[in-house]
Amino acid sequence: MAKEGSVIRVAGPVVEAKGMSHAVMHEMVEVGSDGLIGEIIKLEGDFVTIQVYQNTTGLKLDEPVIGTGSPLSVELGPGLLGNVFDGIQRPLDTLKELTGAFIHQAKGVTALSRTKKWLFKPTVAVGTKVVSGDILGTVQETDLVEHRVMVPNGLAGRITLIAPEAEYTITDPIATVEQNGTKTDIPMLQRWPVRTPRPHTKRLSTVAPLITGQRVIDTFFPIAKGGSAAIPGPFGAGKTVTQQQLAKWSDANIVIYVGCGERGNEMVDVLDSFPKLVDPTTGHPLMERTILIANTSNMPVSAREASIYTGIALAEYYRDMGYAVALMADSTSRWAEALREVSGRLEEMPAEEGFPSYLPSRLAEFYERTGIVKTTGQDDRTGSICAIGAVSPPGGDFSEPVTQHTKRFTRVFWALDAELADARHYPSINWMASYSGYISNLAPWWHQNVDDKWNNYREAAMRILQAEDELKNIVKLVGPEALPDKQRLILEIARIIRIAFLQQNALDPIDTYCSPKKQFQMLKIIVDFHHLAEAVVSKGAPISKVTTLPIVEEIMRMKNQVSNEEVSKLDDLKKRMHETFDAMEASLR
Repeated sequence: MAKEGSVIRVAGPVVEAKGMSHAVMHEMVEVGSDGLIGEIIKLEGDFVTIQVYQNTTGLKLDEPVIGTGSPLSVELGPGLLGNVFDGIQRPLDTLKELTGAFIHQAKGVTALSRTKKWLFKPTVAVGTKVVSGDILGTVQETDLVEHRVMVPNGLAGRITLIAPEAEYTITDPIATVEQNGTKTDIPMLQRWPVRTPRPHTKRLSTVAPLITGQRVIDTFFPIAKGGSAAIPGPFGAGKTVTQQQLAKWSDANIVIYVGCGERGNEMVDVLDSFPKLVDPTTGHPLMERTILIANTSNMPVSAREASIYTGIALAEYYRDMGYAVALMADSTSRWAEALREVSGRLEEMPAEEGFPSYLPSRLAEFYERTGIVKTTGQDDRTGSICAIGAVSPPGGDFSEPVTQHTKRFTRVFWALDAELADARHYPSINWMASYSGYISNLAPWWHQNVDDKWNNYREAAMRILQAEDELKNIVKLVGPEALPDKQRLILEIARIIRIAFLQQNALDPIDTYCSPKKQFQMLKIIVDFHHLAEAVVSKGAPISKVTTLPIVEEIMRMKNQVSNEEVSKLDDLKKRMHETFDAMEASLR
């Protein structure tokens, strides 16, 4: 029987209670007559401090506080995909049915349906010895994803009963395991504490890129499957659109999008647009491999902090099935602000800009749960989590604490630029302020699957962009006409790279996604154009004649005139480019 304490103080989401000597840290409790969900975050004798994940308006002194005996956990099983949850995994559709358009307290709401039946197909037989993580059977959760029912963590033994192929609810036992004379029934439903990383056998090196179809990312600043990235940028710079592009086009098996403390209108746009998106590779709705977690800025602040952990716990579950998972967190700045608010109500000593001193360790704990791993179980199964966290620094100031600490724990930094966004250059990733720490890891993949000169051309293009950046101040003083022809050519080639390669239209049916082979061929044409133009300019050709060649316009239009299935057309463009310069060189003799 659960023991009961009582409320003695309420300060927003922070509640203090007495009579809780039986409680333990991080235990989930039910607060008040409405059974508000909370978590114990401080113990002091008979007194506890609780952060409540629901609205505490109307909560009175002396109302009961009941411990559940377990930490804040997520429900795992078939039915997660295609769902929209709040920060503590309550399904928003169910809440709407119970409370209407405005969410009130909804006691007893479960994340997954207890009545829906799923077709379970066993993959093991009676007598099979199993360990934690072994697959007992499969459920076709959606047309795109096969859900693999696994042996829960900490359980091993011999199968004494396995359910035949039929439809079951998630609470029906589908297998029985016997260990040391003790029999344990296993349903499809599992629970896992959100703050505890799920175990794995071995962490592996990142060797394959997460292909996103966005040229500035894949070619210049790639991220690996199992990697981590930050997208910092001011308001209006395109963080949400960039993350939506990554969710739509990345070659991850599962996408989890966490809207953490974002404005309601932005989250409504995500909730409206995602169900309408179509998976480009299969033609099925993208929601068939997507989970949305929505916790807007007007929702309880503590649930905002929990939403990040909810998302990463769900990601680890699908990782353990052997899938590549992409987790989008928009934005970790709002999560850090939730930490700051709760810390202030706890009267903790603030650190830089009022954030708690444990902010860096919390960020590290989150990004540490990414990676590519060999999962538990007897089969050779690998899975990965790639975390992409948006950061919203006030005023676009990248020196503020959340951005700086995030840079310490992520290996990719896509810095969004307000000036590029104002100039309608999207994605507005600043190529001079961004970087990727995975280039050396991923170069062998590009060399083997695309072209062995990938890194040579990538570095050549980066040198041109860096040279342009160095020339900008000179151009502002004396104008481009005062520069030597060789430097004026660099400015022109950099302009072509910016417009023809780095700029990408998310609404153009051809340009919205660019395959790795098309990306390389486009870059090769531009860099080869630079080498050919440099040769003729050094022999006396006027720079104005080179920059007005008709082939330049063809290069500028190739991104939205040549589809991914017609990459061979770029060979024709390359041939015409060489013929153009051969004719120009002949005219100089």
